[in-house]
Amino acid sequence: MGPYTCKECSSLQTMEQSHATVISNSLSNGMSIHKNHFNGTIPPMPWFGMDIGGTLSKLVFFEPKDSITAQTEDETQLLYNVTKYLTKNSVYGKSGHRDAHQQMDNVKICNRIGTLHFIRFPTSEMNNFLDLSKKKGMAASVSTVCATGGGAFKFEDIFKNELNLKLCKCDELDSLIRGLLFTVASNNNECYFWSQCTEDEQCSTQVYTFQYNKYPFIVVNIGSGVSVLAVYGPNNFKRISGTSIGGGTFLGLCSLLTGCNTFDEAIELAANGDNVKVDKLVRDIYGGSYSRFGLPGELVASSFGHMNSKEKRAQVSREDLARATLVTITNNIASIARMCALNERIDRVCFVGNFLRVNPISMKLLSHAMDYWSNGSQKAIFLNHEGYFGAIGCLLSFDERFKE
Repeated sequence: MGPYTCKECSSLQTMEQSHATVISNSLSNGMSIHKNHFNGTIPPMPWFGMDIGGTLSKLVFFEPKDSITAQTEDETQLLYNVTKYLTKNSVYGKSGHRDAHQQMDNVKICNRIGTLHFIRFPTSEMNNFLDLSKKKGMAASVSTVCATGGGAFKFEDIFKNELNLKLCKCDELDSLIRGLLFTVASNNNECYFWSQCTEDEQCSTQVYTFQYNKYPFIVVNIGSGVSVLAVYGPNNFKRISGTSIGGGTFLGLCSLLTGCNTFDEAIELAANGDNVKVDKLVRDIYGGSYSRFGLPGELVASSFGHMNSKEKRAQVSREDLARATLVTITNNIASIARMCALNERIDRVCFVGNFLRVNPISMKLLSHAMDYWSNGSQKAIFLNHEGYFGAIGCLLSFDERFKE
């Protein structure tokens, strides 16, 4: 899974001067594989980067497409088996998924040309992931995987005991920014914005030309919680704000209020609901808009404000509750993002994270909020690879070390 090349792994440098440690792994087909501790040369494939979040785990797999080979016959066969399994399937077990539409071709990693594949699974299914990895031999020829996220600490011992793998822990925010900048530079169509987001019939997405080498800009990373970063250069950024009310909050509250079990189910419920039946609007208080302060009548004045009425509670559906939960959390994130942009005097604001996956409702709400409260001077910028930048950054940390 990618070698240890993060800054935090400097203590392992002595291993790089040592000869490869040979560990014979008897696989189901009887082949014997050399398990190689990185010795200063390109380590054996497969290469992975991993981001183990509080709710969702993301895996990026590099599939070589060039004709270069430095593997033994057994290693070549192992890579073929792993690649075939990962690329010929889009579903793994009951909860693992490959986002085929996210695939990136002609990517250069460690002077190799190949394709990046993007895989996700609930972190709660980590034991099933480890069992599948063992069964398919994905860890048979490598000794260390670069990983980020809180799970890189939480599951460190399990990876060591179950797969004999060391997790090299890369800084979460370093990996996020590194992966984001690489992806934007590699894909001209990576960024987009929503146009006329309040008009259902005319609403559409448009490509946004993001000058990735122009600073500063803000990144709002919406995962289980939310982190807001001000980026002043490729290696110069700071966390300026955040909130514990994020994607994990949305799923947790929806599960309590509606009985749903997955993020996709919660989003589907929200798509068919009406938060106006749950939230108290400005017009419910003033009878219309509050013009003096520019507050339109349809603006939410009190999230879940109608739910103190027994009569109102009897009229709402699961869908309405899911929609109100989504609107509440998204509006809170938009408010924090806007205040951060004002405080830092930064115009460009990018929203990333798996909370935005299959979630156009939140993207439109964020777009409208940024546009409305800035009087049209700011757009909410979104990226196609949403929640995979941390895992990409882990894979790139390997590339950076190879170039040294």
